[in-house]
Amino acid sequence: MSLLTPNPGLIFWMLVVFLLVVFILSKFAWKPILKGLKDRENEIQGALDLAEKTRAEMAQLKSDNEKLIAEANAIRDQILRDAKDASDRTIAESKDKAAVEAQKIIESARETIRNEQAVAVSKIKKEVATLSLEIAEKVLHRELEDKGAQEKLIADLASSARLN
Repeated sequence: MSLLTPNPGLIFWMLVVFLLVVFILSKFAWKPILKGLKDRENEIQGALDLAEKTRAEMAQLKSDNEKLIAEANAIRDQILRDAKDASDRTIAESKDKAAVEAQKIIESARETIRNEQAVAVSKIKKEVATLSLEIAEKVLHRELEDKGAQEKLIADLASSARLN
């Protein structure tokens, strides 16, 4: 049981060695250890601050990117609307030009038909007049084959024509 009973000499020397170790540690080791811990704490705090700053910057960049994307989408939509409007205007103008051209062609065709019809009517009248004259000539020729009929026709014409 000598192990369980404290020996005052042993306790004294343990206390002296303990105090000596505490003194040596406080003189040479505590300050560098505390300084190292403080430096490590500062590094960790700096890293945390940097991480927080980076997170805030990332949130700001994300927000800016979303704004840019929204603006780009709005610009794209405006460009598409403008292009559609321009194509609609071009189509409408083309249709209008085509309608005007078609009307001009139709009017030109009508004018050509009228001119050709007038020429045809004129030719028909000329033919009818020519045929009438030929028929009249043949009739007169047949009527006036004998000399007496000719003299009688001349006398009738002379009497019907009043000379002043």
